[in-house]
Amino acid sequence: MNLKRHSKFGGLAAGGLALLLALGCAEVPPAPPKPAPVWPPPPAEPAVIYERDISAPGDIGVQPSMFSRMADWITGIGKVKGKLVNPFGLALDDAGDLLVTDTGANAVCFLDLSHKKWLRWEAVGKLRFQSPVAAARHGDTFFVADSALGKVIAFDAKGNLQFEITNGLIRPSGLALLGDRLYVADAGQHQIFIFDVAGKFISKFGRRGDEPGEFNFPTHIAVDAAGLVYVTDSLNCRIEIFDADGKFLRAFGSTGDGPGHFSRPKGVAVDPAGHVYVVDAVFDNVQVFDGQGRLLMDWGESGPAPGEFWLPNAIVISRDNEIYVADSFNHRIQVFRYIRKP
Repeated sequence: MNLKRHSKFGGLAAGGLALLLALGCAEVPPAPPKPAPVWPPPPAEPAVIYERDISAPGDIGVQPSMFSRMADWITGIGKVKGKLVNPFGLALDDAGDLLVTDTGANAVCFLDLSHKKWLRWEAVGKLRFQSPVAAARHGDTFFVADSALGKVIAFDAKGNLQFEITNGLIRPSGLALLGDRLYVADAGQHQIFIFDVAGKFISKFGRRGDEPGEFNFPTHIAVDAAGLVYVTDSLNCRIEIFDADGKFLRAFGSTGDGPGHFSRPKGVAVDPAGHVYVVDAVFDNVQVFDGQGRLLMDWGESGPAPGEFWLPNAIVISRDNEIYVADSFNHRIQVFRYIRKP
């Protein structure tokens, strides 16, 4: 009798356990994805939305070959191979593909976004990069400014050296293309040099100082659809604007610790609507201005989360309003999109 009662109890227990296990193993619907961060935050109407991070070839859809996967499994290096270390300089070519200089790896990467290809160079021929800080592409020619080498290096997609630009350069820090002209910001000379795309010197403008048209360590340079040239005058904490020949037009920005001011302005870019975006490496943010330098909005703070930065350095904006920011010490490029007038 006791045995029967025990068996009956055991049967009930087993049935209950089976039920609990069934309930525990039941498919639980996944939690809905968190909405992408936007700025300004609700309830304001958003102007900029976070899209994604790029830190390795897989982030743009590059699939490793079976041979490379096997090699990575054998060597154990696959988890770090090809990852960005300290992305520093950014540029977009005419097709909307992305150039990245990586000062942590002393390498240059070309991200063919439409074909999901990622090219990488640590050297061009026998010349190794030492501190590649800026890049540009004109047709089949890639240009890289190397501040340690004191030159701009031109090469093709196969890594063949075409020529070097050394004419008067000391510490090239920024590059921009406007038609067949290559603009080079030289932080050591406190000047902007203009060359043609074959490397021939055309002219230069600027000198050290804090008056209009003068510079105190210019670092970054950008152009807009109207042919205006924007220069980050870093230690004067301002953005200066020139025509294509270097005639000073206007400037905005000043030293300060609040919105509309700068502490260490770095990258500058202009979107298709004419808004001017400036990255600040001390504030860890992006500030957006109208063409006259009036602050429209800002986003960002220190940290590793989406929309947060750690020493951001460069910014570029595509024709369809994708915003790429080199978040250098977070080892990534953050991608945002401008979705309305700020």
